Amino acid sequence: MLDGYGRNINYLRLSVTDRCNLRCKYCMPADGICKKQPDELLTEDEMITAVRAAASVGITKLRITGGEPLLKKNILSLCRRAAAVGGIREVCITTNGVLLDALARPLREAGVRRVNLSIDTLDAEKYRGITRGGKLEDALRGLHAALEAGFERVKLNAVLIGGFNDCEIGDLAALTRQYPVDVRFIELMPMPDSEIFGENAYLSCDAVLQALPELLPNGASGVAQLYRLPDALGDVGLIRPVSALFCASCSRLRLTADGKLKACLHSPDERALKGLSQEEMAQQMRLCIAHKPACHAVLSAEHRSQAGRGMYQIGG
Repeated sequence: MLDGYGRNINYLRLSVTDRCNLRCKYCMPADGICKKQPDELLTEDEMITAVRAAASVGITKLRITGGEPLLKKNILSLCRRAAAVGGIREVCITTNGVLLDALARPLREAGVRRVNLSIDTLDAEKYRGITRGGKLEDALRGLHAALEAGFERVKLNAVLIGGFNDCEIGDLAALTRQYPVDVRFIELMPMPDSEIFGENAYLSCDAVLQALPELLPNGASGVAQLYRLPDALGDVGLIRPVSALFCASCSRLRLTADGKLKACLHSPDERALKGLSQEEMAQQMRLCIAHKPACHAVLSAEHRSQAGRGMYQIGG
């Protein structure tokens, strides 16, 4: 379905939980979240009803997110049922990878075609610090499990943070030579309740181009500008939500775990879907697409996101 600016909205990011087993400083509060009651959250049947409604208005790609979606006890059932919805051509999942070692192959068998893992550093101590207690070895085991499971594509997401992982740009990009993976560098977004890292924390993706002058342009995919190192097996992607707004090519809707539909990550506007029938959900989606804003407000250290929620509450 086309929105008011001629964009084809064909991509739904569905958050299945706002809980996470890590406490990444740019995403989660240090003391965790205020847990919602079960009756405040979408049930599995309501999530699948929403996926069917989305397919009926032209959504073809579904990404399962969180929080950490692998914490969801029924994640395999959700993925299997979602992959079976007519019109949905691709089911993907974004995870921190900590639980992926045991779940990679079952997820692939459930119909998940692609997986994104979040790994911001290859230094075990720094990983423990940024995640407030996570173990890098768990995430790396998840990476190897994903490769062995045979997903069509494996991507590694790294949030650029000055003074933290800017010295690791080369090492992170080199993973595309070591493994058949894409590495995507993402600019740090000033979300409403994320920890403030200091005035030098924000880095433009230009820092990647400066650190790796040997990168060769390789087109674009979705919101990512693609490059490739000579002799690499995968791409290096640059995602610029701050330095170069990609709103003109945005094809996404987002649905939170508590059933709120968002047309724009950085807008506070939401539409409630919980408790609605499939056709009522579809109608709300049509209205959401029709009123999708042309662009979000400028983001910077002084101008934080107007999302109204943290990233873990919306879906990464």
